[in-house]
Amino acid sequence: MPAKDIFHDAVRKGLEKEGWVITDDPLRIEVGDVEMYIDLGAEEILAAERTGEKIAVEIKSFTGTSSISQFHTAVGQFFNYRFALEQKESERVLYLAVPLGVYHAFFQLQFIKTVVEHYQLKIIVYDPIQEAIVEWKN
Repeated sequence: MPAKDIFHDAVRKGLEKEGWVITDDPLRIEVGDVEMYIDLGAEEILAAERTGEKIAVEIKSFTGTSSISQFHTAVGQFFNYRFALEQKESERVLYLAVPLGVYHAFFQLQFIKTVVEHYQLKIIVYDPIQEAIVEWKN
């Protein structure tokens, strides 16, 4: 079982405040002989006549010394998890959760913006202090 990110609980609480039900903490996916753990699986309970949306969330804090190195790791994980979800739980949409400060500083750099757009990364921007989801970037 992987270690939780330092902001894991803040993102979880933020999602719950928005009406998401956490179904998996972590979400275990096995494809072939490889077992992976995505930080959270969640489902939004909607009106009875509509089906619930399902998401998976990989949480990153970007607290290390090299943001670009952490970005490389996050994007690599994102690609692997997205592929695994396509194989096993195709109804689930994968999001990368990043802190508000990192989003406004690092994720606004032109190269990072281009990578996010090119590879269609879905982003959740969260405030770790308020334990709230600030923005959904689809």
